[in-house]
Amino acid sequence: MCSHYEAPTATQLEQAFAAAPYEQGKLDLWPGYMGPFLRNRDEPIEPDESQLEVLVGSFGLIPGWSKDTKIARRTYNARSETVAEKPSYRSAWKYAHHCIIPAAAIYEPDWRSGKAIATRIERSDGEPMGIAGLWERWKNPEGETVHSYTMLTVNADDHEFMRNYHRPEDEKRMVVILPKGLYKDWLAAPANESMEFMRRYPADRLAVR
Repeated sequence: MCSHYEAPTATQLEQAFAAAPYEQGKLDLWPGYMGPFLRNRDEPIEPDESQLEVLVGSFGLIPGWSKDTKIARRTYNARSETVAEKPSYRSAWKYAHHCIIPAAAIYEPDWRSGKAIATRIERSDGEPMGIAGLWERWKNPEGETVHSYTMLTVNADDHEFMRNYHRPEDEKRMVVILPKGLYKDWLAAPANESMEFMRRYPADRLAVR
């Protein structure tokens, strides 16, 4: 699971994802904070335009039925095994609201010393991660649209790298980090193909910095 991560700078995001510039906010992100995510545009595009767009939303999915944004503190990660059933996520999953959450690094607690040590984890090649996620839109009491997103996760009990994080007695989880070659496929995939992308990123492609 991941409740703390570092977003790339706007320049890094533009270089890694060929995404249009956006107004950069905080880079150190926790549930409820506003961060960037990428999705395919809803509206038709011109021939020379990118299908990809960058939006800023709440880290933590806010379903349409929610009364306020507080739910984001609990919906920042979605278990891929149950995402289709959980009320908070099932609409976004059903309608394939696929997105990519760009991350320069994620932070996980290492308990091997007997106490939690926050550990910064990156891709070993230094490129930003593209984390598979779901996005949603919500109307606040003023009628304004608020976007939000959640990171999808898979079991990592026997993952050579990620099994070292979180409490020893807890199930080990990890976010779904997409290979770069699957970015377009994930964003365009229909709902009945979503589970095909729920794979564990290779351990040798992750590193601690």
